[in-house]
Amino acid sequence: MTRSVPGTRTLQVAGAGAAALLALSGCSSASSSSSSDGSSSSGSGSAASSSQKVTGTVTVFAAASLKESFTALGKEFEQQHPGTEVTFNFGGSDTLAASITGGAPADVFAAASPKTMKIVTDQKDTAGAPATFVRNQLEIATLPGNPDRISSLKDLTRSGLKVVLCDKAVPCGAAAQKALTAAGLELTPVSYEQDVKSALNKVVLKEADAAVVYKTDVKAAGGKVEGVEFPEAAKAVNDYPIALLDNARDSAAAKAFIALVRSAEGQKVLTQAGFLKP
Repeated sequence: MTRSVPGTRTLQVAGAGAAALLALSGCSSASSSSSSDGSSSSGSGSAASSSQKVTGTVTVFAAASLKESFTALGKEFEQQHPGTEVTFNFGGSDTLAASITGGAPADVFAAASPKTMKIVTDQKDTAGAPATFVRNQLEIATLPGNPDRISSLKDLTRSGLKVVLCDKAVPCGAAAQKALTAAGLELTPVSYEQDVKSALNKVVLKEADAAVVYKTDVKAAGGKVEGVEFPEAAKAVNDYPIALLDNARDSAAAKAFIALVRSAEGQKVLTQAGFLKP
């Protein structure tokens, strides 16, 4: 059974994600092979029809913004490989990277930026080069109905407006700072949050009027928030790399999970959740 480690936050999965999972479950997978860095060959890229039986538990450390999509893919992986289990630790990429370099047991790392992945690769904790599997773009999350009539990044600088950002060390926070710089704006939020889900949740709970998060998180929240696009987001798009970790307890199962993420089936789930193709 797919599970997440305690301490992660859960938001409502959007209907598109559920539909994508149903579509994914009905797909037949072509055979593929995985290289030492977890990349897949041409074809569907799915590990489902691999001649090698995959068993055991795969522990995946993944950026918080991947929660809904990876949870769906974890369930699909377990269906393709009966007897396996995928365990997730979702959080800020910088925190996850520090945990990995500190010796936390994990098999796969999926980060929300190359910079946070580099923390792990610099310590030679990956088995091969990371591969970019999706990209993500920022959006402003407002209260349903957008009562403050926010239509631009500049609107977030209004006096009295309670705005939340991700911490600057987190990829979504670094991207927000890059977008603000591109717009020539300075913004002092009411709080900096440790990951994108925490920032979004401030708006969901009506503790903030707006937050700069990813499009995927706005979509996953459904009607709990409303999204506002802004042009500067195009200058702060984040690449998401994934890598097999050097101390993976079951490298075959870990490679198979990475292959599913990068396969046509996996990409369908991710793009329907709002992620951009690599």
